[in-house]
Amino acid sequence: MKARLNLTIDNTLLENIKGYALKQQTSVSELVENYFKSVTKPAKRKNILALVDKLEKPGNVNTKADLKELYYQDKAKKYGF
Repeated sequence: MKARLNLTIDNTLLENIKGYALKQQTSVSELVENYFKSVTKPAKRKNILALVDKLEKPGNVNTKADLKELYYQDKAKKYGF
């Protein structure tokens, strides 16, 4: 179901947008509706792999180290056990 909406805009802008709509073979109402849809559309969720790729790469990590053991050692230091 469609509803009416009254907008107040500058006359020059209105004439320009009417010309644009004519060239695009659409209406001003459709342009406004499509704009509102794009603005209110929820943001796309990012892929976790893309987020991981953006993480800063630490330069001092030994790739041959037992990371699990280092984790437990760090927690033992932090919590004193």
